[in-house]
Amino acid sequence: MRSRRMAAAMSALAMVAGGLVSAAVIGSAPPASADQCEVDNQRPPDQRQDQAPQDPEEQVPQDPDDQAPQDPQAPQDQEQEQEQDDGDVFVQGGGVAPALEPVEEPTAETFGRRGRPTRTPTQQPTDEPTEQPTDQPTEQPTGQPTESPSPSPSPTGEESDCTDVGPFPADFVDIRQVPPSQGDARIGRTGSRGSFVSRCGTNGEGHHNPDNFIVAPGVRNGAHHLHDYVGNLSADAFSTDESLEASGTTCRLGDKSTYFWPVLRNRQVDANADDPDGNVGQVLRPRSVTLQFRGNATSRVTAMPRFLRIIMGDAKAATNGGANARAGWSCTGFTNRISPDKYPLCPRGSQVARILDFPSCWDGQNTDSANHRDHIVFPDQGGACPQGTRAVPQLRMTLTYSVPPGRSFAVDAFPEQLHNPVTDHADFVNVMPDRLMSFAVNCINRGRRC
Repeated sequence: MRSRRMAAAMSALAMVAGGLVSAAVIGSAPPASADQCEVDNQRPPDQRQDQAPQDPEEQVPQDPDDQAPQDPQAPQDQEQEQEQDDGDVFVQGGGVAPALEPVEEPTAETFGRRGRPTRTPTQQPTDEPTEQPTDQPTEQPTGQPTESPSPSPSPTGEESDCTDVGPFPADFVDIRQVPPSQGDARIGRTGSRGSFVSRCGTNGEGHHNPDNFIVAPGVRNGAHHLHDYVGNLSADAFSTDESLEASGTTCRLGDKSTYFWPVLRNRQVDANADDPDGNVGQVLRPRSVTLQFRGNATSRVTAMPRFLRIIMGDAKAATNGGANARAGWSCTGFTNRISPDKYPLCPRGSQVARILDFPSCWDGQNTDSANHRDHIVFPDQGGACPQGTRAVPQLRMTLTYSVPPGRSFAVDAFPEQLHNPVTDHADFVNVMPDRLMSFAVNCINRGRRC
């Protein structure tokens, strides 16, 4: 009898302790951070109840040589990178570089903090239901289910912070599994073959903010994700034509245009862990930024008007659908393979590439429109502009990055977009001097590379 009473008392104490532990977890859930959120354990919200955690014994160990990621902040000769001609970084229709080595095994990659042991699913709190004794006496009350940790995702605590922030394993692809693309429309006899490159650096000045004065003028944090800027030094939520004109620039030849895009982050580093929008990780500075203005396949181009505003892509494409999505993800040496909706896993020696093409058929009257799209649209598949529009130089941004091996990076995004790669986008406002724009147009129409 005495042993039975002691067993009952011990069980009651364990139940109370379990309740206190649960209450403590609920009351002090920390924000998600990079070393907590492992990409291989994340599941889209509609799959969280259906997928079991990965068996740790099925993980493929990494090659020790692959565990030292390239340092994204390594010194670089910015001037040399910016001096590259547009054909030096990417060759349209180029093939695979033979010296590149196989892609790292992606199954063992995590968002763990660099230098710490790789975490396995067994360390997730949902796999530790042992805080609550299982052999409880029959006298235990049954009306307190919240005191016992559940093996399924809960609305609070670390699991919920990590399972729905994205990206997910399905958001990545080995670049060699992406089929070759058809490439640009063939340039006809009346087309314009030249190009002009504006050299503006790689944002060594650290010009960042989460604003977007085109889509959300006058609103701080209107983008809910951080932007990289090159060109105009003053661009922020309150920019106007007058303030842009009065500012300095990082570009050569007096180009005061503003060029901006969401940053790419190394998700293995716990930087920005308290960000309310879930954009966690260390900002990766591009290794190269190529701002190339190109011709039209069927006609000559005309000058852009000053202060023309252009957006490309859709920052909310994960929920809006792909009608306006224009993301292009690739790897250096593989730029004939472009994925519209997957982050690329690149071979060693190859860098991640973002290729962002802007619309180039202007209505001839407006520098902006209510939806920021109607005044300038894309050519058709043959490269011709729709009736009632005229071809202007088409901006192509090409950004390259050194990233850690595997599924280690993501683009900044609105919280509900789950860092989906399809949401990549960019913005441009033309503040070139008229003389410089005329020079660019002449280069393009005469088939020169300037």
